[in-house]
Amino acid sequence: MKALFIKYKSVIKFILTFLCVYIALSISYKFYLDFSDGSKYYPDYLTHLTAQQSELLINSLGYEAIVESHPNEPSMKLIINDKFVARVIEGCNSISVIILFVSFILAFADNFKRTTIYLLAGSVLIYSINLIRIVILSIGLYHYPWRKDILHTIIFPLIIYGLVFLLWMLWVRRFTISRLRNV
Repeated sequence: MKALFIKYKSVIKFILTFLCVYIALSISYKFYLDFSDGSKYYPDYLTHLTAQQSELLINSLGYEAIVESHPNEPSMKLIINDKFVARVIEGCNSISVIILFVSFILAFADNFKRTTIYLLAGSVLIYSINLIRIVILSIGLYHYPWRKDILHTIIFPLIIYGLVFLLWMLWVRRFTISRLRNV
């Protein structure tokens, strides 16, 4: 058994680091959600911010978008040209996806500076692409509401998780593998 641990030390370290970081960040995010003050920023600050930024982007494309608190659930209603098209819920703010991204990168961490820069740049890119995803999805739902299922459950998750996968592969191939070759 000891020989297996020695042989697969790097794999075990990766898995344990990933799980520890993922669990710690997920629990922290859950505490944030549980204790966020929904009176000023409904349902929470990050979801509220995501909805407002989506509204600004949609308006910049020539549509008249409005976001308002949903009266019956913890979400923001997104309305385009007086037509309710989508709800911006907590899962739309990309924080859970960023937690997954960060956990993987830290499990494969390189030097502190390079890892920190990659984490920040990757997180900003994921958040930005997520905003664009919400905008395109909302406009798509405005024009093609009968395509809701394929847009929301297949195409747009593919975009955000595909981006995370590409960022992971870039990190492993470009930064981490080269370091492992030098060892």
